[in-house]
Amino acid sequence: MKKILFVSSEVHPLIKTGGLADVAGSLPLSLAQLGQDIRIFMPNYGAIKYNREVHKKCTLHIDNRTIHILETKLPDSDVIVWLLDYPDFFGNKGNPYVDEHGHSWINSAERFALFSRIAVEIAQDRAHLDWQADVVHCNDWQSGLVPALLSIEPTRPATVFTIHNMAYQGIFSQETFQQLNLPGELWNHHAIEFYGMMSFIKGGIACADHITTVSPTYALEIQTPEFGYGLDGLLHHRHNELNGILNGIDLEQWSPEHDTRIPQTYSAGRLAKKLINKTALQKHFALPENESIPVIALISRLVDQKGINLVIECLESLIDYPMQFVLLGSGDKELEHQLKNLSYLYPDQISIKLGYDEDLAHLIEAGADLFLMPSLFEPCGLNQLFSQRYGTLPIVRNTGGLADTVVDTLAETIADQTATGFVFNEPSVGALLETVKRALLIYANSKVWKQLQKNAMKKDFSWQKSAKEYIALYKTL
Repeated sequence: MKKILFVSSEVHPLIKTGGLADVAGSLPLSLAQLGQDIRIFMPNYGAIKYNREVHKKCTLHIDNRTIHILETKLPDSDVIVWLLDYPDFFGNKGNPYVDEHGHSWINSAERFALFSRIAVEIAQDRAHLDWQADVVHCNDWQSGLVPALLSIEPTRPATVFTIHNMAYQGIFSQETFQQLNLPGELWNHHAIEFYGMMSFIKGGIACADHITTVSPTYALEIQTPEFGYGLDGLLHHRHNELNGILNGIDLEQWSPEHDTRIPQTYSAGRLAKKLINKTALQKHFALPENESIPVIALISRLVDQKGINLVIECLESLIDYPMQFVLLGSGDKELEHQLKNLSYLYPDQISIKLGYDEDLAHLIEAGADLFLMPSLFEPCGLNQLFSQRYGTLPIVRNTGGLADTVVDTLAETIADQTATGFVFNEPSVGALLETVKRALLIYANSKVWKQLQKNAMKKDFSWQKSAKEYIALYKTL
């Protein structure tokens, strides 16, 4: 058994802005179920939603600041969550990274530097909690200073740093570094100095004992200039201490057999019942109710990274084919406007819902036939995992976690029953269009289609599988 301090800036269901929160709310649970002694550490934001008792554990004095550590537990579990309580930094309205008006916090460096310092005090058993970590597992730039600060301690726990998305790095000026009163020995190119700036994420990459990211293919991609954001050289230098471990999904929340959010539950052995969800989906989106017409779906932030421009151009060419398209998401206003225009032009084939709705997301996964994920890059991705579990075949680009989790439908993969979706390489309209047409052609063969659905539904995307890989890693440190 290892004592693991899991450090994350967000944890579902307490607070969530993206996939990091899903990982931080699920992986520690699975680690605990496998016998590990795990504690989660996160800031006590004003927007946190509690449903368990919260009480004060101790008080610390750092940089003339009085800090309280609070304790609660993850909902429906015994996993302890320690909260950094400092209302001046974390008590305001908004989410962990932006205020209620959507503007980035001007004191982000100060907030997460303090967060990292307190994590070190806890890890070193200097926070009066009577608990000494064996491993400190940090996540993304907000906790990148933790491995750097621990690296200059005479004795310390082992450190793991997980990169969820290299695009966000926590870069600040040298002047900010000086204002933060951080140890001067960290200001060098072997630690947090990055071309005359301070980089939180570089602190984690340069100083952690081991680096992980959220898929094996993304671990290779971030060692290239295209995906490395200036740190590809360092990542390549540390390739022996870098690997990818796929994220899992919550198999209780995302289960077509037990999903209370969908009209009709079903399984790989009762696939005909999936059609009831398809009809409900068509009705919800005000599309003609026709079970023989394939429904293509997309749930996404509407940003360039997700390949939405490709989708918009592709849709105009697909109108001549028997298909329907539904989308749930929000983001770039120009992309929203273009998608809405298409839905007005082709109301019997395209329907758009702006925003996010968890119940509708479940209905889409259960009711659609195909799920689009043409991302330009995708560290891991979750919707392609949900889709396969629901027998909704994903169409994905060959990148990151999409490449690692979807097996393309080819003659040989149909024959050996490993095919689970459709994969294309080039981030171009032509490549996406040809792959969608290929999927529509296969859809017309109901026997092959049903086998593809069954192949997809039997894949193991559980957090237990991922957690066992992390435990094996912890044991090597």
